[in-house]
Amino acid sequence: MTFKIFLQFIRLNAKAASVVPYFIGILFSIYYFHAFNWVNSLIYLIAQVSIALFVTGFNNVQDYFLAVDLHYRDTYNIIGREHLSPKRSLRMVLIMLATAIILGIVLVFKTNLLLLFMGAAAIGVAVFYTYGPVPFSRFPLGELLSGTVEGFGVFFLAVYMNVATPVLMGFTFAWPHFAIVGNLQNILVMILVGMPNIFLVSNIMLADNICDLDQDVRNKRYTVPYYIGKPRALKTYDTLALLAYVPVIISVALQLLPIYQLLVLLVLPNILKNIKAFNAVQIKETTFNTAPQNLMLFQGMQLLGLIIGIIF
Repeated sequence: MTFKIFLQFIRLNAKAASVVPYFIGILFSIYYFHAFNWVNSLIYLIAQVSIALFVTGFNNVQDYFLAVDLHYRDTYNIIGREHLSPKRSLRMVLIMLATAIILGIVLVFKTNLLLLFMGAAAIGVAVFYTYGPVPFSRFPLGELLSGTVEGFGVFFLAVYMNVATPVLMGFTFAWPHFAIVGNLQNILVMILVGMPNIFLVSNIMLADNICDLDQDVRNKRYTVPYYIGKPRALKTYDTLALLAYVPVIISVALQLLPIYQLLVLLVLPNILKNIKAFNAVQIKETTFNTAPQNLMLFQGMQLLGLIIGIIF
């Protein structure tokens, strides 16, 4: 496998959905909670990138093995198209998974036992999205799972790596007693500030499923666009892209985010242009990129706004 093919195998163009919420979480932790642990943050970054690469690579492997449409398997799926070894590809992604698990266990010892359960849930979603007798990908769950786990979950854990346990939540255990403690106000703040991650990451999955609708049906994958139809799916896509502005404006009004977050308004014309382009035609190789572009435009301004807010 050449490096160029590897980048296609992991779908680098969509990986911003995993990395950008991480950096927003780091900067929000510094701005709002005044906390930063660079060791924990670095370990988590490596673990998060590993699991993100695993998810995409493992999905490609499973799509190859589960393909009903042999034409799709041999000409569209990257393993069949590039004549890659499915077994070698599987071994490679399992190494990525093992890396994420090992680093996750290290972070459990460095933070709180509750991370073990949150991490196990996230890895469970990553594995069983395309694996098992009834994979999640065969149901209209992709947008919900990607938005909550990859969008909000990454943001939440990036903050969790940096703050003391009582600031958000924690788990204590001393046989036979256990307790879960947390700060509901801070958790509600996290949910509000993290909403744009949910909407924009979900939209990348939705755009992907809209582009792949016909071939997904041939391979017995019934995603959200199949159930609600392409016209409604496109309207949902438009709504989610613009809905990301609402929690930012509310957060600025409540002084949870710096006023510089309103820089996101500067990229609204570009986002509207991308929405129009995707509504005109839905092609994986061309207009799909408008979804991750919207995330990068919007959250790039969020990152800039947080940096300015931290400085001033």
